[in-house]
Parts: sequence; structure tokens; C-alpha cells
Amino acid sequence: MKEITLRQVEVIRAVMLRGTINGAAELLGVSAPGISRLVKHTEETLGLRLFERRAGLFVPSVEAGKVFDQIREVYKGVENLQSAIDSLKKGEEVQLSFASAPSVAQFIAARALRTIRKRYPDLYIDLNILKIEETADYLLLERGEFVIMSSAVHNPGIQSEKLAHGRVVAILPEGHPLAAQEVISVHDLAKEEMVGIDPSDPYGRIISRPFREAGIDLRHTMRGRFAQTIVSLVRHGMGVALIDEFSVAEVYMPGVVRRPIVEETFIDIYAVTKKDRVLSNFAEYSIAQFRKELNEAGKNWA
Repeated sequence: MKEITLRQVEVIRAVMLRGTINGAAELLGVSAPGISRLVKHTEETLGLRLFERRAGLFVPSVEAGKVFDQIREVYKGVENLQSAIDSLKKGEEVQLSFASAPSVAQFIAARALRTIRKRYPDLYIDLNILKIEETADYLLLERGEFVIMSSAVHNPGIQSEKLAHGRVVAILPEGHPLAAQEVISVHDLAKEEMVGIDPSDPYGRIISRPFREAGIDLRHTMRGRFAQTIVSLVRHGMGVALIDEFSVAEVYMPGVVRRPIVEETFIDIYAVTKKDRVLSNFAEYSIAQFRKELNEAGKNWA
């Protein structure tokens, strides 16, 4: 039994839609003689008359009615498939779940999400804010595809990819005497009322490193759990602080002055994922946008 090819189906449908060989050729962007030969060859191969010629038009023959019914169903399926692909490209009826450290969520996440939303306008996005100790459960239980974190996660089921290398910087209230200096030492900061995060916290340990390395006993007058809280306390004149540059990456930050520190200290940002989990295209694109925004962060105020 001879089998009909997809090209033959395409040509038959074109003739059916347009009613003429020339019309079908125009629809498919090919020559009319080629269409005519293929229709004739298909009829001969199948041993079936597909069209009747009436007043210069090609009309589906009665005996081939079931063939044309199936061709309509085939193309209906193709159109549905294309519609599904178009919807997927825009993110319709798809959810992207991921999480971020508070420091990155403050400003960087919004910039990355703006680009992600532009690329996938109908994608539903679920963004969680996590501390590092919450990351493993989040990923291993597959509550989300990835986490943007300020430390690598050491777990045999987890993998960490470095996205960016940033600085620890000093922040002071506007009008503070130290704000007149271009660069500030932790020895100067130690004389002020310090606000910060518990040094036993993984993020707090990174931020307080310059004091430890300088042999300074760090004494906070006030502490918060998240970087956003520290920034707010400084803005309202409650003290000075060290913070990662990503937490203060906005171009304009009224009430806060940012300064590099003499004792250069760096912080790395990672994309953390469950090992061997295949990420969606949405997740891969999102991670790429976080990488881009993180690496541009310091340019906003340096």
C-alpha cells in the first residue's frame, strides 16, 4: 500500500483551500506546474481521484470525502500544536518558582524580573525570599528550580554556580562626618554606633570579616535579620554598617551614603540548584539575567 507524504497532504490542502492550482502555488510559494504534477502523481499513487474539475475550479471529489476530513483534522491538530508552542513561548499557563537571598531580592531581583517578564509576558512567577539554611530543603523538595544565594551550599544533592563577585561596602546616614571621606576604614567604623547582622549567621559572617581580619572586636548597638533592615536602620540615622554592594545597588538611595572600605572584602553570589535536575528554559534564562544584573550592579554608584 502506497503511503501519502506530508508534502502531498500540504499540497492537497492548499488546492482544497484555494480551489485552483495557481492559488495553491501562490499559497505555498512554489511553481504551479509543480503543484499540478504532484496532485496528479498523488492521485495515481493512491488510485483515487481527489478532485473534480468544475468551471476551472478543483472541487474535492465525493469518493475522497474521508481523505479530506482527515486532512482537516491533521491541520487542526497542527494549528493546536502551534498555538500551544506560541503560548509556551510567552509563558502562558506555566509557572516559574525560584528564591533569592534577601540581599539580592532588594534591587537586583526586580531588574532581572523586568527582563524576564518582557521575554515571557504571561509567565507566572513565584519568588520566595530565603536564608541560606532554608535553601537545601527548598531545592531538594523541588519547591522551586533555583535559588540565588550569597554563599555556596555544601550538600551532596546541591550544586552551586558562581554568578558574580562583589564588594562589601560601608553605608552611612547622609550628613555623617565619615561621609566626607572617599574611602573608609573599619577602624573608623568601629568608633561609631554599628548596626548589622549576627556574625554567626552565614551572611553576617561574610559582612563582618573585615573586622575579624583587622583584629577588631565588633560590637553592634542594634541588629537585624535581613540586609534590607540594616539599610533602613542606617537611613534613619540609627548607626553605620557594612553591607554587600548588591543590597545597595539602586542608583538613587536617599538618606544613605555608600563608600568603599580600605580593607577590601568580597562576596560571591551563586545560582544554587538541585544536582542533576534539568532546568526549564525559563529558569536558565532567568539565571542568565541575574548574572547580567549582578555584574552590572556596582556600576550604578561606583
